[in-house]
Amino acid sequence: MALLPILEFPDPRLRTKAVPVEVARVAEPDFQRLLDDMFETMYDAPGIGLAASQVDVHQRFMVIDVSEEKNEPRVFINPEILEKAGEQVYQEGCLSVPGIFADVTRADEITVRFVDRAGQAQELHADGLLAVCIQHEMDHLDGKLFVDYLSPLKREMVRKKLAKQRRQVA
Repeated sequence: MALLPILEFPDPRLRTKAVPVEVARVAEPDFQRLLDDMFETMYDAPGIGLAASQVDVHQRFMVIDVSEEKNEPRVFINPEILEKAGEQVYQEGCLSVPGIFADVTRADEITVRFVDRAGQAQELHADGLLAVCIQHEMDHLDGKLFVDYLSPLKREMVRKKLAKQRRQVA
């Protein structure tokens, strides 16, 4: 397994809309290895979700593990939200926007259809943190970031703060 580089805001590649995965490809060893690499990258970061778009692979899949013990890895290939209900405000962070957190309003409950790691079609009802994480990662697949939910002024402040952080590291 290998750690993958995570694209950071404002990298324009984060705005690329991902294309569907050919389901026949899911069983291929290189795709399975990429999933393993994405989990390793996500856990190392540390994070609870990682969309393929964030590692410069512009295909519709993501990995998630919202468990405290990091022992419930989930793979969502070609996810599609079928239903949304309720509303919740959750303070979100993002591996592509390191060190920044902001309140985002999302659906409290969702039903999502997807293909799992074994290539099987699934449907899942999710709420709370899992629902937030799925919606957050699906935004990445559509070229959208959580900072897009912020006002233009706050988004510009985030961009400047990240630029300053990068200068200090360099």
